[in-house]
Amino acid sequence: MIKPRKIELLAPAKNLECGMEAVNHGADAVYIGAPKFGARAMATNSLEDIHRLTEYAHLYNVRIYVTVNTILKDEELLETEQMIWALYRMGVDALIVQDMGITCLNLPPIPLHASTQMDNRTVEKVRFLAEAGFRQIVLARELSLEEITAIHRACPEVPLEVFVHGALCVSYSGQCYISQACFGRSANRGECAQFCRLPFSLVDADGKTIVRDKHLLSLKDMNQSDRLEQLLDAGATSLKIEGRLKDVGYVKNVTAAYRQRLDAIFVRRKEYVRASSGTSHFHFRPQLDKSFNRGFTHYFLDGRIADIGSPDSPKSLGETMGTLKEQRGGWLSVSGVKPFHNGDGVCFLDEQGRLQGFRVNRVEGNKLFPAGNIPRIKPHTLLYRNQDQEFDRLLARQSAERKIGVNWQLTENAFGFSLALADEDGNRAVKAFAYPKELARTPQTDNLRAQLSKLGNTPYEETTPAVISLSADWFLPASVVTEWRRLLVELLTRLRSINYRQELAVWQSTHHAFPASSLTYLGNVMNSAAHRFYIVHGVKNMAPAYECQAVSGAALMFCRHCLRYSMGWCPVHHKVHSPYREPYFLVSSDGRRFRLEFDCKHCQMKVYGDEIR
Repeated sequence: MIKPRKIELLAPAKNLECGMEAVNHGADAVYIGAPKFGARAMATNSLEDIHRLTEYAHLYNVRIYVTVNTILKDEELLETEQMIWALYRMGVDALIVQDMGITCLNLPPIPLHASTQMDNRTVEKVRFLAEAGFRQIVLARELSLEEITAIHRACPEVPLEVFVHGALCVSYSGQCYISQACFGRSANRGECAQFCRLPFSLVDADGKTIVRDKHLLSLKDMNQSDRLEQLLDAGATSLKIEGRLKDVGYVKNVTAAYRQRLDAIFVRRKEYVRASSGTSHFHFRPQLDKSFNRGFTHYFLDGRIADIGSPDSPKSLGETMGTLKEQRGGWLSVSGVKPFHNGDGVCFLDEQGRLQGFRVNRVEGNKLFPAGNIPRIKPHTLLYRNQDQEFDRLLARQSAERKIGVNWQLTENAFGFSLALADEDGNRAVKAFAYPKELARTPQTDNLRAQLSKLGNTPYEETTPAVISLSADWFLPASVVTEWRRLLVELLTRLRSINYRQELAVWQSTHHAFPASSLTYLGNVMNSAAHRFYIVHGVKNMAPAYECQAVSGAALMFCRHCLRYSMGWCPVHHKVHSPYREPYFLVSSDGRRFRLEFDCKHCQMKVYGDEIR
C-alpha cells in the first residue's frame, strides 16, 4: 500500500497575531520574518514573538518557518549565525534562505529551505540544491504545470513548494535589480520599492507613444484555488500563500478558503492527507474576492496567456458587484445580484481608465446613496466592492476555532478510578485517582459523559462519546470529574509538546558541481562565505552582486510577462509584427527611460537601465 503524501498549506504571517490566526484558520505551516535579514524588511518579528508562535503552532503539529532570505554582507554573517542558533533553540522548524553563504556557517541541525529568491526554475537547479542539503525547494512563480511535473519526475524525493495565491512580482524573484538601481533599495536585501507598480508610458524608437500612463508592469494577483488538485498531481507538496505584509483579515480569509478546498480534495483523493492536526471550525464563509486583490490570474500555470496584467491600477479592485443602471442627483442604482451594505467601499474605472471610488452612506434596495459627491459614471460601468463592511466585522471577531479530536475512557481500579484521554495523533494521557466507590441513586453514564465532553476553551473536542467501563453506577460528583478532566487536558497538552517531532538536518560540506561554471551579477554573491561555497562547487569565475558593484548597461529585470505579447505582436505566438519600431522604452512619470529587449529564445522580456538619467 502506498503511503499517503502529506500536503502542506503554508500561510504567511506579518506578526504574531497573523501567525496564530493562520494556525486557527487551518494552516499546516506558517512562515514569518526573522528579527533581521528577511526579504520583507517591514515584516520583522522579535525572537520572543516567534517563540510564542512556535509553541502555539506545535500544539497542532503546525510547522514554523522563519525567513532569513536576503543576501548578506560579510559583517552580518556572525550576527546571522547567532540569530539562527537562537531560532533553533526555540524550536523553529526550518529557515527559508537565499544566501548560499549561510550553508557555510556553524549551523545548528536546522533544515534549510531554498527561497524562491534563488530563482529555482530548472531540474538542474533543484537537483543541485537538494544534493546540497536543502530540504524543501520553493519554485519560481512563473512555472507551468508541465514544468513543475518535469521537475518532480526528475527529483521525486524533493519536497516542492509552489505559490498558489497572492501578489506577483513581474521579474523572476531574486533577479530584479531595478529598485537598487533607481532608488538604492535592494529587493535582495528586503527593501523593494515596488517599481513594477508605478505608471509608465510605452514609446517606440521614434518617440511615438504606444500606451500612455498605464501600470504596464503591474500584474494581477495569483489565484490557483480551482487548480489545487492539478498542482498536487504535478508533484507539489507545499502550497504557499503570499502575503507577509498583509493584515490579519487577509490571512484569516485566504487561509480558510484554501483549507476548505484542500480538505474537499482529501475526501476524494485518499493518497493525499493534511500535514498537521486538528479541524478548523469557521464562523464565516471564506470568499477570496473579498480580500485585497488586483483581479485574479492563473499566471503561467497553463503556459503563456495574455490577460495577466493589471494596467489600470495597482490597487485592490475587490469583488465584482454589478453594473450602473442610472445615476440621479444623490443616488445611483445598480444592476447586480449581490447586496451592498452601509459603509461599503465601491470603486470603478472611469472613461480614462483611472480608478475612482466612493463610500456608501446608505443602501435602499438597489439604490446606493454615496457619502459626498462623486463624478458622473457612464451607464453599464462595472462596479466593484473593495471593502465589505459586514464581512470585515465578521473577521474582526473570533472567526475560527481549531480543535484536536480526542476520546475519553473512564475505568475503575482497586483503589478508585482511571481516566484516559487519547487524541487523533495517537497520544494517550492516563491518570489514576484514589476515590471511594459509592453507589449512585440514579444511572451515572450519561452524566459522566456530559461532564467529560465539556472541553470549552481547550484545544480539544470530543469526536465520539466517552467510553465508561465501570462495574456499577458509582457516584462521582461533577466537581470531581471537572477537576480530573482539567488535569488530563493539561497532561495531554504536555505530552503533545514532548512528542512533537522536530525535523533535524546535519549540515555537511558537499562538492558536487553547480550547474554553471561562472556567475555574473545574477548569482547575487555578496559575501566571502557565498564565494567559497561556489568555488567548492566548481564555479571558476564569479562577479560580485549588483548591490556590491553596479553593472553598466545591465538588464535589471527578467520577466516572463511580455508587453509585446500582451499587445498581440509576438512574432512567435501571434506571427504578427509590431507596427512600431523597436526598441521600445518604458517612460516613468519623472521622464526616466527604460529600454525593453524581447528575448524570444528564452521567451522573456528584459528591462534595461542604461537609459536611467
